[in-house]
Amino acid sequence: MRKSLFFFLTISLFFLNSNCYGQYIPYFQNYSLTQYSAGNQNWGISKASDGKLYVANHRGLLVFNGINWKLYQLPNKTTIRSVYAYKDVVYTGSYEEFGFWKKDRKGVLTYTSLTNNLDRNFLNEEIWQISSFGGAIVFRSFLNVYVFKNNEIIKIKPTSTVISTDVVGDNFYVSTLKDGIFLLKGTQLIPFLANKQLINTKVISINQFNKNLLITTALNGCFIFDGKKLKPWNTNVNDFLKAYQLNSYSQVSSNLHVFGTIQNGLYFADYNGTILYHLNKENGLANNTTLYQFLDKSRLWVGLDNGLASVEVLSDHFFYKDYSGKLGAVYDVVSYNGVTFIGSNTGLYYLDETNKIQFIEGSQGQVWDLKVIEGELFCGHNNGTYVIKNKEFIQISPYTGGWVIKKVPGKDNLYVQGTYAGLVKFHKENDSWVSTHLGKTTSPLKFLVFQDTHTAWATHASKGVFRVNFNRNYDSILDVVDYKNKGLKSDFNTRVYKIKNEICFKANDGWYRYEPILDSIVSYDLLNEKFGRDAYVISESDADILAFKNHKFVYFTSLSDFKEQSIIPQKYINNKLIIGHENISKLSNNKMVLNLNDGFMVLGTNGNRDPIEVYPPVLESVKVNDYFLDLDSIEDASIPYQNQVAIALSSSNSKDFYFEYSVGNNSVDVWNKIEGDSLKLTNIGYGQQKINLRTSHNLGNKSEVLAVTLNVLSPWYKGISGFLFYIVLVFILSLLFFYLHKRKIAKEQRLIKLKHDLEQKALIKEQTAENTKKIIQLKNDSLERELKLKSKQLANTAMAIIKKNESMLGIKAELIQNKNNFENLYAYKKLLKKIDSSIGHEDEWQVFEYNFNQVHAEFFDSLSKEFPNLSRKDLKICAYIKMNLTSKEIAPLMNISVRGVETIRYRLKKKMNLDNDNSLVDFLLNYNK
Repeated sequence: MRKSLFFFLTISLFFLNSNCYGQYIPYFQNYSLTQYSAGNQNWGISKASDGKLYVANHRGLLVFNGINWKLYQLPNKTTIRSVYAYKDVVYTGSYEEFGFWKKDRKGVLTYTSLTNNLDRNFLNEEIWQISSFGGAIVFRSFLNVYVFKNNEIIKIKPTSTVISTDVVGDNFYVSTLKDGIFLLKGTQLIPFLANKQLINTKVISINQFNKNLLITTALNGCFIFDGKKLKPWNTNVNDFLKAYQLNSYSQVSSNLHVFGTIQNGLYFADYNGTILYHLNKENGLANNTTLYQFLDKSRLWVGLDNGLASVEVLSDHFFYKDYSGKLGAVYDVVSYNGVTFIGSNTGLYYLDETNKIQFIEGSQGQVWDLKVIEGELFCGHNNGTYVIKNKEFIQISPYTGGWVIKKVPGKDNLYVQGTYAGLVKFHKENDSWVSTHLGKTTSPLKFLVFQDTHTAWATHASKGVFRVNFNRNYDSILDVVDYKNKGLKSDFNTRVYKIKNEICFKANDGWYRYEPILDSIVSYDLLNEKFGRDAYVISESDADILAFKNHKFVYFTSLSDFKEQSIIPQKYINNKLIIGHENISKLSNNKMVLNLNDGFMVLGTNGNRDPIEVYPPVLESVKVNDYFLDLDSIEDASIPYQNQVAIALSSSNSKDFYFEYSVGNNSVDVWNKIEGDSLKLTNIGYGQQKINLRTSHNLGNKSEVLAVTLNVLSPWYKGISGFLFYIVLVFILSLLFFYLHKRKIAKEQRLIKLKHDLEQKALIKEQTAENTKKIIQLKNDSLERELKLKSKQLANTAMAIIKKNESMLGIKAELIQNKNNFENLYAYKKLLKKIDSSIGHEDEWQVFEYNFNQVHAEFFDSLSKEFPNLSRKDLKICAYIKMNLTSKEIAPLMNISVRGVETIRYRLKKKMNLDNDNSLVDFLLNYNK
């Protein structure tokens, strides 16, 4: 702490002498409403001995354990105006209410009111301040002072409005609005100071100031009281306090005072009241209205009108940040002739006397490197290399991309630079710098070191490592040796350094070195072990203490003993580094700078850092499902099996920490990180379960182990009830097996019966089909026989008709021959007519037609539909032909001649559109439509 304070005072004097307070600020962190989930206004802050921070918030009591915020509300949910942590009790004051908070046996913070026995005169009072004095707790409202001691409350009523109370040494001061300042003696207020300068003045605080008292006021500034006289503290900061209304004050040390204002944030001043730096909304503070300050060792907590902030007031690291956005990403910073020059991706700048950045005309573009050479300031720029004279930008080399420039060992005024186009030589002629490209290589070379006077090593971003040999007069390069496939596993992202006179390389997979005997590159186990495979140097490599960057930190290591000298906390540089282009510049013998986005960080050069302490976890509560266990008898508590166990922890005095745990006696080497401040366990085993807990710092420090033993009850099936359950289960399973077995047999029987029935049904169906087939066959046979019979009957009928007709025709012929033998001509004609009628009798045709249709179903209908022009006589001829009768046999049936039948047959062929080659007989015999 003393070393940090010493450096703080040193760097503060540097800022003072350089008038640098304008933009330089210490590290601070804002806590917004969304982070702590409470009201915006924070009226009071206090810290308990266990490290927990308590904040009087607009919505209640805020508690911060270093990881998480938690809000506790009063029973009436009113605003808490004041808070004071004393031993293991937290006192709070609000409107018409004050009391204390204390943890019960289960770790739950509960509130107890102290106003129950106060008289009605306490109405409309608000407690704005709480402090301890002489073993008592003193509550202050605007109207009264309440002293709480030995469980009794004594009310002391001043003659005027109470503005503030302060404890200085053995004295308790009570400042009033109209009657000045009083001393509290027992239960009496003794007048102390009633100077007219303090009448009708709001006194903010009274503090020790060497042997005097520093009295701060809201609008009249600060005063010094030497015990006799009160005189104004006529300093630089006093004018600002009057203008912006002082509202809070902290004395960090005799040479560092912090003043919080209503309108313009925080002012930091030294012993003489000279402003060291100013922190307000313009440079990042969440709000300009400061309501309260609390000093916690090296950290100042500030309650704001909208949020909270913590300021590292004794840190040996400070920041310069450009909030205008002009500066961009900073690549190098150098001090030249008392002026700070800053090279960024947007150009070259310098800080004027008020620490405002000023642009150097003509320098727009990427600045890679700034270096003071032979009393002149060189600037390696994207467009070439320049010198700065009287803040003018003068080009001395047209070769683009001046990455790095190195002095040639043993040569005066001779330098070699790595550029986009290879290596360039600089030397002086007649007090002017002359640049010459050395040829051989035009590859971009970003890293360059000299092995000796005529040998250098350079690296390309993707092509690997090269050894460059120069001629004696440095007029040109003799040769360039490519060390590809000579030890390095990869040619990408290789850096070269000269560390302790050895040529060293940092590749993606670790550290290597050049081995001259083998003329090869070999693994450098020492640096891999001491520095780490992922760490690379970001400072000049020719010093004893080097700056490194790994995947977590920026840190300094001494090459004499390889011990870490200091570490830059990750929170300082989170999301601020220019990855791959990190650079630490040396401003002077005791000042170094780390380049950042939009600014840079001034680093302390304190060789030894304070040890990082991590404290063992504190058991806050143990919760099983919805109920809390008594913390004094956790091991005696019986936890049901397979219940969720939540273990809340704190280690509020530790910084940058997290918790780890392991379960069981044999697994203490297997540690798991706890997210947040609570460990939630599910499905842990039964019996005595040992939970090992510890606090770990981000740098690797570990605390002592806190062991918590939980008695988890055996599952119910492990006891007598479990044994009985197994018996009942076996019995039930046996019954179930018997039932299922019986059911299986019944099912198999059903399946067999079903199979048998299906087979029987299939057999019956097959038999039925066979029988049906036989019946159909029999019917077909019967029909065929009947058809044959009918065809025979039809043929017989036709033959009978033919014979009858032939007989009748014979009789007719004989009658015609014997016509003359008939005396009665009338009788003769009548006989012939009867004969003709008998030959062509219609009834005979109907009988024939009926029988014919029985044999040849629908023959006439089908034939008439297909050939609608057929006459009835034609149909008869077709029927006779269908019966396979000849023309000679048909003629008697039709009572026409054979020739007549042939004529009709000829006409039928025409009507049926039959070709000459087609037989009518074949057509009608096969006609079955």
